[in-house]
Amino acid sequence: MIGDSKSKKFTQPIIKISIAAIALGLIVMIVAVSIVSGFQREIRNKVIGFGGHIQITKYDSQNTYEATPIDKNQPFYPSLDTVKGIKHIQIYATKPGIIKTNQDIYGVIVKGIGSDFDWTFFNDKLKEGNPLKIDDKNPTNDIIISQTIANKMSIKLGDKMFLYFIQSDGQLRPKDFVVKGIYQSGLEQFDNLFVIADITHIQKRNNWSENLVGGFEVIIDNYNDLNKLDQFIYDNIGYDLHSTTIVDRNPDIFNWLELQDINVIIIILLMVLVAVINIISALLILILERTTMIGILKALGLPNWNVRKIFLYNAIHLIIKGLIIGNIIGIVLCLLQLKFGFIKLPEESYYVSEVPIELNWMSILMLNIGTLLVCFMMLILPSYVITKISPVKAIRFD
Repeated sequence: MIGDSKSKKFTQPIIKISIAAIALGLIVMIVAVSIVSGFQREIRNKVIGFGGHIQITKYDSQNTYEATPIDKNQPFYPSLDTVKGIKHIQIYATKPGIIKTNQDIYGVIVKGIGSDFDWTFFNDKLKEGNPLKIDDKNPTNDIIISQTIANKMSIKLGDKMFLYFIQSDGQLRPKDFVVKGIYQSGLEQFDNLFVIADITHIQKRNNWSENLVGGFEVIIDNYNDLNKLDQFIYDNIGYDLHSTTIVDRNPDIFNWLELQDINVIIIILLMVLVAVINIISALLILILERTTMIGILKALGLPNWNVRKIFLYNAIHLIIKGLIIGNIIGIVLCLLQLKFGFIKLPEESYYVSEVPIELNWMSILMLNIGTLLVCFMMLILPSYVITKISPVKAIRFD
């Protein structure tokens, strides 16, 4: 750094404050971006867990739980999962039902699944019991319900329960089930609604043959490829079938998730503003403290821009120092939360039990580059003060 020992007594606190402001700003930005990204990922994955990324149904069955049946012997099933970017395809069917106990009744949606069902999502969400073992030849009477439904209906793991399927004519067709598992996703609107059973029971109640299903769920590798793969699927499933994305089926949830990005943008703008104000203050104080030195340099013939560059380089040095400290602290905090999850949340309010973290290294890099560039650009104008300093007056400046 430039300057003598006397000036350092005054400038050092200002410099430390500026470095701290930049570091704190970057910490807040890294943590905010990581939390919001993690929150969006967790909620998105939970919604996808109940219906896949893309659903294929009959064209007249969109957004209904009583779907027009489809023959599962389609050219794309099950070979669709060989397409790059598509992880899995599975059959499903849904049907409204009523759970009845001696004390109460409760309306649900029965999701019927086959032996090809991917249990990756529910394996992590099962609080008690085990996944269903589906055998296409021997239907199982086991069922999985949510913790919410179990609490409301006073049902425990291993209990026998009656479920009445609601027919299209309004009649009820009962079936007894044994509770094989209890899940909890944290998304109340799904936990309040869905139970999972063998698809054979829905086929029987709908008088379908074993080849008829309600539709297909497609799971993809990368959420960012959702629209591209949806268009590919739509173009290759035939004129009488339709594909819809998870975003199309749940616009309220995904619009709400997109709004979280606005909060992050506001936080980033505020933190950058604080950093800019502090670094500009530090630069002006540095210039004020080195007025005599500036006058000597200009008297020796050094151009204004070269003098300005000296102070700009020192300011950049302060910014980079603050960024390094901010990166270390911010990333360590995120890694600690990711590893230990020490900050908990009420799941009924936030849909997650602990603060979620997703470290996106590209986002962190862009935050660093953006902060550095913005701060540097904001310093060019204040450094113009140097051009107004007269060498004669500056040398005599006390």
